[in-house]
Amino acid sequence: MLGNTELIGRLLLAALLGSLIGFERERLSWAAGLRTHMLVCVGSTLIMIVSAFGFHDILGAEHVVLDPSRIAAQVVSGIGFLGAGSILLRGEVIRGLTTAASLWSVAAIGLAVGGGMYTASIAATIIILIILAGIKPLEQRYIVARQERRIRLLVKHGALNLRALHDALGSTGSRVKEFVVQQSDESEDLDEVRITLSRVSPTQYGVIRERLKAVPGAREMQDDTQ
Repeated sequence: MLGNTELIGRLLLAALLGSLIGFERERLSWAAGLRTHMLVCVGSTLIMIVSAFGFHDILGAEHVVLDPSRIAAQVVSGIGFLGAGSILLRGEVIRGLTTAASLWSVAAIGLAVGGGMYTASIAATIIILIILAGIKPLEQRYIVARQERRIRLLVKHGALNLRALHDALGSTGSRVKEFVVQQSDESEDLDEVRITLSRVSPTQYGVIRERLKAVPGAREMQDDTQ
C-alpha cells in the first residue's frame, strides 16, 4: 500500500505535468486549457491509484479476486466525452481535434503517474509538448502555407461585401482567412477585392473561383498566390 507522502507526491506530479500541456493549450485560447488538463491528469492518477491499491485490504479474503486494471481502463473510454466537447464544427472546418487528443494523452500520463511509471510519464509530457508547440510552426510553414490561396477580384463598386461573400460561397466561406475591399485605381466605379483562403484543396479552390465569378458585378479575377 502507498504511504501518504508517495500518494500525495503522485497527485502533485500529475498536476504539474498536466499543467505544462494545459498551459500550451491555454495560450492559444482553447476551451480545454490549463485547469481542464490539470484536472484530467490528477483525476486519472487518482483513479489509477484507487484501481491498483484501493482494495488492498480485502485482497486477502477468501474467494476474492480483483483485476487492478479494471477501473483504470474506464478512463480511456470515459475521457472521450471531454474530448468530444472540445471539438467544434464551423462550416466545413473541424477545430479542436488536437485539444481532444491532448486531453486523451494527459489522461494516459495521469494513469502512468498513478501506476508509478515516472520516467514514462515525464518523457511522454516532454514529447507531447514538442508535438504541440514545436511542430506547429513547421506545419504552418510547410503544409498550411501550401494550402493558402490569394485571389484578386475587380467588382462593381459596393457589389461585394461580407454578407454578399457569405451568400456567394455558402459553407466554403469558412475557408476565407482575409477579406479586403478598397477602391480600384483603374476606375472609381470599381472595387478591388483581395481574398485569402486557407486550407483549400485544388477542387475546393476551383469551386470558390466559379462562385466568385458568378457574383453580380464581377468584372475581372486573377490568382494572386505567390
